Amino acid sequence: MRFASEVTRRILTGLFALAISVFSVSMSALAAGAINVGVQLEPPNLDPTSGAAAAIDEIVYVNVFEGLTRINEDGSVSPHLATDWTISGNGLVYEFMLRENVTFHDGTAFDANDVVFSLNRAKAPSSTNAQRPIFEQVDKVEAIATNAVRITLKEPLGALPVYLGWGDAVIVAPESAANNASNPIGTGPYKFQRWRKGASVTLNRNANYWGAHTPLDQINFIFIPDPTAAFASLMAGDVDGFPNYPAAENLGLIERDDRFKIITGTGEGEMILAINNGKAPFNDIRVRRALTYAIDKQAVIDAGLFGYGTPIGSHFPPHHPSYIDLSGRYLYDPDEAKRLLREAGFSNGLNVTLTLPPPAYARRGGEVIAAQLEAVGLNVTIRNMEWAQWLDQVFSNKNYDLTIVSHTEPLDIDIYARDNYYFQYKNDDFNSTITKLRGAANKAQRDALFKKAQQILADDAVNVFIASTPKIAVWSKNVEHVWANAPLQANDLTKADVIGRPPLTTQNSTKASLPLWPLFVFAVTTFVIVAVYARASPAFLAARIFSMIGTLFLASLFIFLLIEVAPGDPASFMMGLNADPAALAALKSELGLDKPLPIRYVSWIGGIITGDFGISYTYRIPVTELLAERIWVSLPLALFAFAISTVIGLPAGLFAASLRKKLSGKAIFGAAQAGVAIPNFWLAILLVLFFAVTLQWFSAGGFPGWDAGFLPAMKALLLPAIALALPQAAILTQIMRSATIETLREDYIRTARAKGLNNETVLRKHAMRNAMIPVLTILGLQFSFLLAGSVIIENVFYLPGIGRLVFQSIAQRDLIVVESIVLVLVFSVVIVAFLIDLAYAIVDPRLRRQGARS
Repeated sequence: MRFASEVTRRILTGLFALAISVFSVSMSALAAGAINVGVQLEPPNLDPTSGAAAAIDEIVYVNVFEGLTRINEDGSVSPHLATDWTISGNGLVYEFMLRENVTFHDGTAFDANDVVFSLNRAKAPSSTNAQRPIFEQVDKVEAIATNAVRITLKEPLGALPVYLGWGDAVIVAPESAANNASNPIGTGPYKFQRWRKGASVTLNRNANYWGAHTPLDQINFIFIPDPTAAFASLMAGDVDGFPNYPAAENLGLIERDDRFKIITGTGEGEMILAINNGKAPFNDIRVRRALTYAIDKQAVIDAGLFGYGTPIGSHFPPHHPSYIDLSGRYLYDPDEAKRLLREAGFSNGLNVTLTLPPPAYARRGGEVIAAQLEAVGLNVTIRNMEWAQWLDQVFSNKNYDLTIVSHTEPLDIDIYARDNYYFQYKNDDFNSTITKLRGAANKAQRDALFKKAQQILADDAVNVFIASTPKIAVWSKNVEHVWANAPLQANDLTKADVIGRPPLTTQNSTKASLPLWPLFVFAVTTFVIVAVYARASPAFLAARIFSMIGTLFLASLFIFLLIEVAPGDPASFMMGLNADPAALAALKSELGLDKPLPIRYVSWIGGIITGDFGISYTYRIPVTELLAERIWVSLPLALFAFAISTVIGLPAGLFAASLRKKLSGKAIFGAAQAGVAIPNFWLAILLVLFFAVTLQWFSAGGFPGWDAGFLPAMKALLLPAIALALPQAAILTQIMRSATIETLREDYIRTARAKGLNNETVLRKHAMRNAMIPVLTILGLQFSFLLAGSVIIENVFYLPGIGRLVFQSIAQRDLIVVESIVLVLVFSVVIVAFLIDLAYAIVDPRLRRQGARS
């Protein structure tokens, strides 16, 4: 018993010393001269001209990259890299005068040739630009002087200055364009410093900017996908705010906290109940109008948007000057809905399927809409889908009846004129109106045509137009000069300031992530040492190695087929709802997704054999690089949690066994039973609320990187490790207790006691070693679980680890990343199982002798 007490005392002393050293690290989360901005989505890359992901523009638009024009907060257009422009009488020729003495972040001079290159690149046949159809209307681009460009159109395009202010039209240099996805180089007031995948993007002030210098030295965009984690990070002071706050359910609490301010502005999002107009009976206008009358829009807004939203009657944002209020066109009238359904021949009801993508507004609002539709006689089946499935089945294959989605691109009313769009709406008058609108340069003409287009959509009840989604921002009260409105999916922080925050004295490190090869060397070395110490025969080792190779081959084949046949197209996910089909096809070809499955499998597995895991579809960087960044978070976290669970579980199990008849032993056993029942994510939330939000001893999440220092990194991992470790320690305590009790009943234990050995010696020299055999199995399983099963914990603490990467990659259909990670995890499980087999021989000499003879 004294032995167990001494072991426990030493362990607790070590843990206490570690806690003191970790806690002594500075708790300051916010750097001087910097602003920490929370964003929910991580961009797939940092080149706004390469895809449709809004998360790209939210970081780099205007901050890093600039266009000839820019969109202002009120939606107006102003000159930017162009100082002025003229339009020919027929509306086909635009001449732009360019700003002089402008340089890119790498020192390259900006001139007319860069504009020619950028626009030709956007409209090229191989372009993956999401707005390629717009740029295809450009006939030619000419540099008529060093600081002047002529753009000739195929047909009039009155909104060209607007389009040139979008992120898709920013100006890039031919010298750096190829690498902009991972190392963006623009002309903006901030320049790219570092992208820690899964964690943050850092921008530093551009000291050579052509315009006014930014008030701040640095912007840190921190990726926090989970709404609960977003709230905790705000309360703990880890971030200065969220330009688009993802947890509207917490706004009441934030409103009562004088540390923050809520800024509600207008956005470009239109939340709609989309109807498949090309599918019977929804091709009947009476059915579509019945659906519109059946919906109480305010009730849906209250449920799906927590009351933040403006009812609309067509696909157009209320803040736009051309908006007409059609929200009263179909007022909530269930009786009228029933009458129209009877008139259409559905007096006995109608079976419909409501397909819901992942966003909370869709899932919450969908429940309300389903109830309202059932109240007028419809039989509604709700089908929940992840984004990849939704894009494949709803958007691409049009396999749906009704769905809820928010369209967020600016002035996208023209999508209703597109052939084969997922609404399957066709109206020649509407198409003619959009054609005229595209060529109209006169403001009065454009206003009239916008209003006519809105009216046609409302009259035809194409969709149920529910609400204009607002832009809800939450900022620290010291943050000033941030946009309230969102005319674009962007976060313009060029004038943002944090009052009272001193200048930044040091820049963030740009040290590259640690490579994977040290882990491989460590694994091989461990394998050799354990094998030698276990005295395993060469034949035994060879047999096990061949068995592992066969297991990995079969696992790779199963993993590849299982993931590849899952619904969802990676290219469609990356390009978004309004992607050009030609650009989509170009992206598929670039990613190799147009090749047959067998060729793709051979290419993938052949690359893995040579150490090449391929290129991530989403990030456009080698998968090996992604794994190297993430494994150096997940592996230390797993080892940290494993150490905590082991040093708690083993002594606790010994204590519980040796004192099983006493109150203390029963208390330990009871605590272990309770620990097994506690979910680790619930424990994680409690730890965050107490230590981060209430006491503010720790950050609510995130990881500073190992280049920030060992202790800051360990401090960031401490709460996640505890959340992972305590339930595992409880399991280990129970197993150790049972194994020790069983061992203490053996004959050789009674013999040892009969020889006069005291309880401490019996426990230490005889019982503990033999009790470890079943415990080793549990330890192996636990380590594999801690390495591969930390997805939820990494999301709660928004850690950039393997678990979160798997979760993101599945959602984004980044198949090659998912396949590679799962195969690596299978490999780790196989290796751990083999090491456990060898460890049996070390613990039990009888097994060692058997292994030597085999």
